[in-house]
Amino acid sequence: MALGIGRKVLFSLIAVGLMADPALARGPSLIRDAEIENTIRAYGAPLFAMAGLEPGAVRVHLIKDNRLNAFVAGGQNIFLNTGLLMASDTPNQVIGVIAHETGHISGGHLARTQDALRDASAQSIIALVLGAAAIAGGAGSAGGALVAGGATAAQRSFLKYSRTQEGAADQAALRFLDATGQSARGMLEFFEKLGDQEALLTANQDPYVRTHPLTRERIDTIRAHVAGSPHSDAPDPPELIAAHDRMKAKLRGFLDTPVQTFRHYPDTDTSLPARYARVVAYHKQNDLERAIAGIDELLAKHPDDPYFLELKGQVLFESGRIDESIAPYRDSVRRAPNEPLLLIGLGQSQASSSDPANIKPAIETLEAAVRLDRRSATAWRWLATAYGRDEQIGMARLATAERYLLLRRYRDAGQQAARAVQVLPTGSPGHLRAQDIEATAKTAGEKRKKR
Repeated sequence: MALGIGRKVLFSLIAVGLMADPALARGPSLIRDAEIENTIRAYGAPLFAMAGLEPGAVRVHLIKDNRLNAFVAGGQNIFLNTGLLMASDTPNQVIGVIAHETGHISGGHLARTQDALRDASAQSIIALVLGAAAIAGGAGSAGGALVAGGATAAQRSFLKYSRTQEGAADQAALRFLDATGQSARGMLEFFEKLGDQEALLTANQDPYVRTHPLTRERIDTIRAHVAGSPHSDAPDPPELIAAHDRMKAKLRGFLDTPVQTFRHYPDTDTSLPARYARVVAYHKQNDLERAIAGIDELLAKHPDDPYFLELKGQVLFESGRIDESIAPYRDSVRRAPNEPLLLIGLGQSQASSSDPANIKPAIETLEAAVRLDRRSATAWRWLATAYGRDEQIGMARLATAERYLLLRRYRDAGQQAARAVQVLPTGSPGHLRAQDIEATAKTAGEKRKKR
């Protein structure tokens, strides 16, 4: 599944919102990708554990925005801009940023704001914190939120840390890095990248500088730590370097224009990341032959890579070869059966197939996806489609109600749940869940009216 660009649904980057107004697609949007999320989890898990946090409870969200930024909001939620990831030179630089943001979580900074946002969805947090319009939809074909004029004020209100808090987060980050045997050099390098921005006018600064006051004293403290730490020369593990290079190539392939991608990764570059990026660029140019040939070359050397298999399924699906896309998607799920985003990719192909024999497997696939991630509006949308094609009208209405509830479209959620109650067998799990949604939507809608 994927980020919407133009008429296509591109990449495992899934845009979480669909805006009716094309102008709204220009702002930041949350995107999702199983491979990139796994890479970030590998970076963060040792730090989260050392901070006394349950690694699985910390959710990392990616924002499609080319500026350097990262922030914590809504409890244990870390938001990273794609611009920060693409500008990083090493895994250690991103790890340093995550360590610092983990320091804010463990330090309880902005506690009042965190409490206010704790139960909000990631989309709602972006809408509120970045001064954006509410995100609606969930079709996964285009997305985003319009950044309103008050974005800077909202960021300062919700995100700006004091110099004391920044220093405390730095110290916590340095402890976490030392305790996990990792270098703080990447953290220093990232802050040095930002150092030059202090002299810029506020409007031209990356938002990270505006919300995380950067002082010479902070940089000097980190530099002194690097000079004295026994872990400062600890190298990044080879597997993290490889994953980092793939992550950057994938982001460039999908977020840059094909011309930019080919310039950055010319044909003379035969590395795996370069070939990966060029496959995506060929796909964006609608060059199916070269895209498939490129993927098959990658799969010839890495036949069990679930993300190469996923990309092949996506390219075929988005090129109208829907039935052909099922096999590579199915193979990707076999290699990584607990990845909900891969299950959603397979499920959408099965649900869209011209062969009725694929509909019941689509339901099984998408039910597995929502068991793993009940917060995916895209999964519920495709599950509703599959139920509808199987003439399970009550379950289709229930899945639609689940989707609307996630998107905080309470009136629509209540209506769909009420319609599901009318046709689902009394006392069945679906019937009881529909009643719960109907009551929840009514209560939430009433609270919204009182605000």
